[in-house]
Amino acid sequence: MLRTRFTETFGIEHPIVQGGMMWVGRAELVAAVANAGGLGFLTALTQPTPEALRTEIAKVRELTDKPFGVNLTILPSINPPPYEEYAAAIIDSGIKIVETAGSNPEPFLPAYREAGIKVLHKCTSVRHALKAQAIGVDGVSIDGFECAGHPGEDDVPGLVLIPAAARALTIPIIASGGIADARGLVAALALGADGVNMGTRFLCTEESPVHRKVKEQIVAHTERSTQMIFRTMHNSARVADNEISRKVVEIEKAGGKFEDVRELVAGARGRRVFEEGDLDAGIWSAGQVQGLIEDIPTCAVLISRMVAEAEQLINSRLASFVA
Repeated sequence: MLRTRFTETFGIEHPIVQGGMMWVGRAELVAAVANAGGLGFLTALTQPTPEALRTEIAKVRELTDKPFGVNLTILPSINPPPYEEYAAAIIDSGIKIVETAGSNPEPFLPAYREAGIKVLHKCTSVRHALKAQAIGVDGVSIDGFECAGHPGEDDVPGLVLIPAAARALTIPIIASGGIADARGLVAALALGADGVNMGTRFLCTEESPVHRKVKEQIVAHTERSTQMIFRTMHNSARVADNEISRKVVEIEKAGGKFEDVRELVAGARGRRVFEEGDLDAGIWSAGQVQGLIEDIPTCAVLISRMVAEAEQLINSRLASFVA
């Protein structure tokens, strides 16, 4: 068994996290991760209303008695969702772990603290992680350049970012980006992290609520099968390589603005990919770690395999190097 500051602070069995993913972080996946001893996060904004989120939380509780959390990502928007109402639904439902991302979570921290909730904040740089630590979060997820979704604008990979964060921070650190197996877990621990967060790897599991064709495409993809979009807009996002993402990149290179790609990158189109299996319907997030994913296991098989192989790596292969 691997015990770290993260497992102790957040009360979970294994230092493995399934972070919040839009359209993916639903009850069945979260419960499967929890039952396997990891920490799964429901994605609050996948649910259309705060009341629907309450129902989804109750559904997870029907499927597991293990700890799980809720992700609430806060981003600038012309018509923002009712973030305060979603936060109230989280608190009222008795959730004890929240993953925050996007904007500064400080306005929500007093209410979370009063409810006894521990907060894990997603960061893409050491400076942002230090700010999160200063305002009182309980841990940070540090996202390297390899990750799916938004890796920030610094382009620092995990091999540098993780030890840089570990050197600067005193709270638990979860490494994210480029991790799919025991090798990534052991490497992250060696670099100073207290656990790992995996998105693309959990996207490609039996319990993941996306179309089978998406999972099979992840297995077929290589580490080169991603595109970086919105680079010219300073809002970089790593997504799977497909007809749509290549077209977005071409439009950007030709000087196009967001208005020129808005219809292509609409969230409703990405949702179609996951629900219908039309791989070119829209953009969908996937990391470079696709090149390390070779199967579609259950969450129980994935997590147990990772932990067992990590222990073997630590006790056998690495130990053999010490004279």
